[in-house]
Amino acid sequence: MKKTEPRVADLTIGIDLGTSNSCVSTMKDGKLEVLSNAFGENTTASVVAFHEDGSITVGNAARANIIHDPVHTVSSAKRLMGRYHFSEEARKAQAICAYEITEGANHGVRIRVREEDFSLPEISAMVLREMKQVAEARLNKEVTKAVITVPAYFNDNQRQATKDAGQIAGLEVLRILNEPTAAALAYGFGKGLDQKVAVYDLGGGTFDISILEIGQDIFEVLATCGDTFLGGDDFDDRILDMLADGFVAKEGLNPRNDPYAFEKLKVAAEAAKKSLSVDDEVEIRIPDVLVGEDGETRSLEHTITAVEFGALIQDLVQRTFKVCDEAMQQANVTVRDLDGIILVGGPTRLPIIRDAVTKYFQQEPKADVDPDEVVSIGAAIHAASLVSDTSDAVLLDVTPLDLCIGVAGGLCEPVIERNTPLPIEQSRKFSPFKDHQESVRLKVYQGGSRQAEQNELLGQFEFSGFTPGLRSDTSIDVSFEINANGIVKVIAKDPESGQEASTKITMSSGLSANEIESIMDRDRTADVQPTGADTEITSDDMTDDMLITSYDMDNELELVSDDDLNELSEDELAGIANEVENDPNAISMTDVADLNDTTLTLAADDDPDGPAIGKVALKTVSVPPAPLTAPGADVDPDTTMTDYSSGDDGSPDELFDRSDSVNLMGDHKEE
Repeated sequence: MKKTEPRVADLTIGIDLGTSNSCVSTMKDGKLEVLSNAFGENTTASVVAFHEDGSITVGNAARANIIHDPVHTVSSAKRLMGRYHFSEEARKAQAICAYEITEGANHGVRIRVREEDFSLPEISAMVLREMKQVAEARLNKEVTKAVITVPAYFNDNQRQATKDAGQIAGLEVLRILNEPTAAALAYGFGKGLDQKVAVYDLGGGTFDISILEIGQDIFEVLATCGDTFLGGDDFDDRILDMLADGFVAKEGLNPRNDPYAFEKLKVAAEAAKKSLSVDDEVEIRIPDVLVGEDGETRSLEHTITAVEFGALIQDLVQRTFKVCDEAMQQANVTVRDLDGIILVGGPTRLPIIRDAVTKYFQQEPKADVDPDEVVSIGAAIHAASLVSDTSDAVLLDVTPLDLCIGVAGGLCEPVIERNTPLPIEQSRKFSPFKDHQESVRLKVYQGGSRQAEQNELLGQFEFSGFTPGLRSDTSIDVSFEINANGIVKVIAKDPESGQEASTKITMSSGLSANEIESIMDRDRTADVQPTGADTEITSDDMTDDMLITSYDMDNELELVSDDDLNELSEDELAGIANEVENDPNAISMTDVADLNDTTLTLAADDDPDGPAIGKVALKTVSVPPAPLTAPGADVDPDTTMTDYSSGDDGSPDELFDRSDSVNLMGDHKEE
C-alpha cells in the first residue's frame, strides 16, 4: 500500500498590525523568522504619507515625513479602526492629530488628505500591503495568506475593519487573532509549558491583559480585558505637554498652534521616551521651533530624568493595573496562581513599567522574546498551523465583551457573555406578543455595561419571514454567533416554514463589497512608492423610565425582563406605573405573567468541515480559511437587526423570550 505523503503547506505570514509599528514573521520548514524591511529593521512604522505629486509612501520612509508635512501624514490610525466619528475616541484623536478627521458613511471615521477621504480599513490596508511586500522581498515569493492580530479588547466593528483592510491589501485573512493569544503561542511553542500565565500587552495605542492556561499544545484564554485608548502614545503625549508648557512659559509662544512645531515636539517626545528605556537622563534639543515677534527663531532645550518621566506617567501605569484587577477577578485567579508574566509591546522595555509589573505580580516578567516581535511570531506559528497537517495545537479563545440586546429603560441584557469560548452560537426562542404579528427589529450592542449608551451599537437586523398567526402557535428562533475571528452574525428563523434571514452586523464604519472592490481598483493604479534604504449610539430617544412603551415613531424595538424590574427603585416603578395607567396603548404586565417557559439552546455548526460550534476547542490544524465576506453586505445600514411586528389595535407589537419573560416591542402595522 502506497504511503500518503503529507500535504505541502502554503507559505503564510503572521502580521502584528500595530498602532505605532508593525511586524511580519513567517514559519518556513519548521523555522521561525522575523522578516526585516529594506532598512534592515524588524519593525516598520505604521505611517502613510501622501505627497503633493500624488505619490504615497508607507512605513519608515513615511515616518520621516511627519515633521515636514504632518497634515498629510497619517499615523496611529489603528486607534480609529471601527469607530464612530462622534465617539470619544475620535474626539480625542482629532485633538492631537494634525491630519483632518471627518465623518463618512454610517457615521464612520474618514481621514481627509489632499481633498480625498480615506476609510480606516483603506489606510491600514496600505500598511498591511507594505508588510506583505516586506515578506515577499525577503522570501522572494508571492505571499497571499496571513493571520493578522488585533488587541484582545477590539470589538466586532474593529475586527471586521481589520479583516477588510487585509482583503484590500490583497491578503486572504486566515484568522483575526488576539495579540495576547499570539504572544502565548510564541512562548509556548516547543517549550512544553504547563502553566497559567498573564500576558501584559502595552502597545503604542492599546493595552490588553489576558490570563491564559498553557498546557501541552493547548492554549486556553481564561479572561481578557483591555483599554483601547491607552499606550505608549499617551506616554509621548505627557512628555510633549511638558515640553509645550515649558516653551509657552519661557517664550510666550504655543507650539500647539503650529502643526509643524507640534510634530517636532511629538517626534522629540517619542525619541526621549525610547532613550529613557536605557538611560537615566535625556537631554532634548529642538532647533527652530517657532519664530518670535522679533523675527528670531526660538529653540527648545530640556533635560528630563527617568524619575521625572515616571511621575508624568504614573497614573497611566496605574490604569493598566486596574484592568489587570478586572481580568484576574474574571479568571478567578490571584497573582500566586500565575507561573509567568509575558511582556508584549515596545513600552514594556521602560524600567518603570517592568518594575511596576514586577511589584504588581510579585515576580519578574519574562522577556525571552523581543516584545516588539513576539506577537508577529505567534501569528506566524498560528498561520502555519492553519494550512498544515502537522500541528495538534488547540487554541481556546474567548469573546472579550458581552453581546447584548437593548432593553427598555436604556438598558442592555447580555445574550453571549464576555469570556465565552469561541466559536459560539447561542439561540433563544421568541413568540410574538400580539396575534398576527408580522415583523420585529432588534438592536444589538457590545460592551460591558448595563447601560446601552455606554456600549457600542453593532447594528440592527430585520426579519419578517415568519408566518403570522396566534402568538401561542408562532415561534421565532433568534441566534447570535461569534466565529473564531470574533465576528458577530445574527440569524432569525421561523421553525415552521424554515424561512430565515441572516447577516453580519452592519458596522459603523464597515465597507460594502462594492466599496472594497472600488478601493482595491483604485489602489492598483495608485502611485505608492516602494520602501527604500461624540456620544455613543443609543436607543432612539428612549428615557430611562420607559420600561414598557407604546408604538414609537422610530419603530424602536425594546425588551423588558423581570431582572430589569427588580433592579428599579420604588419611585421608578411608581413613575412607570403612572405612565402605563395613563397610556391607553401600554402593555399590561399581566400579559407577561401568561407566558410559558422556553429553552436556551446551544446550536451546532452547520459546516461539516469546520469546527463544532458547540465545542469550546478549535483545532488550529483543521480549520479552513475564513471566508472573505464584506460587513453588512446587501443590508441597509439603517435596518440591520430584526423586525417582528404588526398588530391590529394600535397597541405595540412584541416578542417574548419565554425563558425569562423578556418582551420585544416592535413596529405596529395597521391591517
